[in-house]
Amino acid sequence: MTTMRALLTRRRHPVLRIQRRSIMLSTWATLAAGPSLVNYLFGNDTRMANAMDAGELHNKNDDYELQRRERVDSRLSQLRNSRPRTPRYEGNIPLYKHEKLLLFLISGIQSYFHPENGLNIVKLGEATAIAPFLNHLQQIMLQDPTGRRILRDKPFVHTSILHMDKLSKLPENTFGYTFYKWCKRENVGPDTRAPVKYIDDPTHAFIFRRYRQCHDFYHALVDMPIIIEGEITVKALEAANLGVPMAALGTIFAPWRLKHVQRERLFDTYIPWALKSGWNAKPFINVYWEELLEKDVNDLRRELGIKLPPDLRNVRKERASLIKQLKAPYSPKP
Repeated sequence: MTTMRALLTRRRHPVLRIQRRSIMLSTWATLAAGPSLVNYLFGNDTRMANAMDAGELHNKNDDYELQRRERVDSRLSQLRNSRPRTPRYEGNIPLYKHEKLLLFLISGIQSYFHPENGLNIVKLGEATAIAPFLNHLQQIMLQDPTGRRILRDKPFVHTSILHMDKLSKLPENTFGYTFYKWCKRENVGPDTRAPVKYIDDPTHAFIFRRYRQCHDFYHALVDMPIIIEGEITVKALEAANLGVPMAALGTIFAPWRLKHVQRERLFDTYIPWALKSGWNAKPFINVYWEELLEKDVNDLRRELGIKLPPDLRNVRKERASLIKQLKAPYSPKP
């Protein structure tokens, strides 16, 4: 009896193995077809079919970039409207302290590794624009007649105010023509500055906007190009003159990403010049730059206490020329 049962069991094993293999093959086939089936039912295939049915596929008349911007603006608008805190001015996005700390950490890391992205610098500037710093700038402005007038007028630096065409026709020794020439050389304009979003107090927001919009005036005043060395130099100037936290951070950390020769130029010449000049100069936040466009630029520098540093463009050109000569093959004179 036992022998007969063993024989029957042995005969069934091949059948069982075949059934198991069939089940496994079916299972793998189902798993392999699963994503395609899900994609067909719920994914891109269904959306494309719906778009074809609606006659919306490959509509060349659609401005997809405009639609993308509208979607982004819509999401940002929903975010603003969903905030538990009410915005205090147009464009304001109120942040809690932990959110501002997160903004500081993320924008700080991004600014260090990608300083060429101006959006990172913009966010870092507002994340570090703490109330004590802005209160200090406000007090400096309130103690000066021109500063009080700027706070009252709340000027907005824009091409509609500066009239770049008129600046191009001013005498070459004027600050307005100097600013125009600098903008043309660096391919920038007064309309490129981002609005303030993450500073809640309206007066503080204006003060920071004023600082941001006047940044190019500082560049033109000291004839500093928009390259990484020039930006670090102007940041050191702003840190010493205005106490801008982001500018101080940039002065300390940004040079360490540069080549040795660039750091040497900054530490030996330009940062010491910027710190000394910024400390001794009149506070730039109290300068009504728009009213000084027809003033002699050298007289303006003397009044503010600014002396020009060595021309950074020429210094770089001279070094590049020297390196080119050293790399040239030696050809002895006959």
